[in-house]
Amino acid sequence: MEELNTEKILRKLMLTEAPAGYEKKMAYVMKEYFEEYSDEVFLDRFGNTIAKFEGTEINSNKVMVFAHMDQLGLIIRKIDNDGFIQVDRLGGIPEKILPALNVSVSNESGEYIDGVIGVKSHHMTPADEKYKVDPVTSLYIDIGAKSRKEVEDLGINIGCPIIYKPAFNKLVGNSVSGTAVDNRAGCTSLIQIACNLKKHKPKSTTYIVGTVNEEFTIRGAVIAARNIKPDIAICIDVSISGDPPDLKNTFDLKIGAGPSIMLYTFHGRGTLNGTIPQKNLVELALATSKEDNIPIQRFSALGMILDSAYVQTEGEGVAIVPLGIPAKYTHSPVESCDIKDIEKLSQLITGMLMRIDNNFDLNRF
Repeated sequence: MEELNTEKILRKLMLTEAPAGYEKKMAYVMKEYFEEYSDEVFLDRFGNTIAKFEGTEINSNKVMVFAHMDQLGLIIRKIDNDGFIQVDRLGGIPEKILPALNVSVSNESGEYIDGVIGVKSHHMTPADEKYKVDPVTSLYIDIGAKSRKEVEDLGINIGCPIIYKPAFNKLVGNSVSGTAVDNRAGCTSLIQIACNLKKHKPKSTTYIVGTVNEEFTIRGAVIAARNIKPDIAICIDVSISGDPPDLKNTFDLKIGAGPSIMLYTFHGRGTLNGTIPQKNLVELALATSKEDNIPIQRFSALGMILDSAYVQTEGEGVAIVPLGIPAKYTHSPVESCDIKDIEKLSQLITGMLMRIDNNFDLNRF
């Protein structure tokens, strides 16, 4: 299989701005990559980027391999007369890390302008406020403007999105850190899988899909599945590493020890939705791991939800399995992963796709 420069691709994707609902830049970056490997690449009406690889078997099953392209952020709620910007959350932003962050503010033309989230000067902060987490609605963004008119003259208005200022940092070994590892690591894997499928044709017709709106209501993957009507789906997302001291007693998952198979994910609040994967796809992933000598880790978590939860219920029911890239510090501006885990995941999924044929049992029992 052709080797791609994983670090180079991941860097490009992590530095591309694509807040949920405003993924156009990423959609066209992914389209450009996919067009190197497939003659049939298109954006659907909703904005999902899709590459089709025709299966070698007649009347083959349809397989959808997908990862979300969007990232979480903030949305402008108000601009005050002095040019400070007030916001609400766009996705699962952790409020405790927000004060004093560098951000990028989009104008209505999709151009991004630097800003900072203000924080009360330390010398003027009372003792009872020093350990307080301020709600996002009490924060403000400062782009250096002196008036509302100056902000609006830049094309920035109510409803415009804001993201962590894009960053990519190489750490020790194969580790990288920065913005939107969730889920640009998954999108990097999609590109590698597409590259592999150009040289090694799958038996089943396969759709490689970069989806939109996962961080906001999980709509993009559902629309893609509704249009493609897959029999089988493989969801790629990050999974939570147990490496940091605060999680070492919670998860066994390790950075750099290979991709994960997500055997249980449940939001546990709000939607009360989650995914338990189809057993025969779990068995396929484990068998491929063993036969192709690719390490795989097992993962189970309460408190997270994947778009697989909704894709699974489309049509007559989709046989589905979520696979993950171990990551640290999720939903923060310093998310971290290991490049080799991305490459191993791409190899694992390619191996699975080579084994899926018309004899694959689609039934849960």
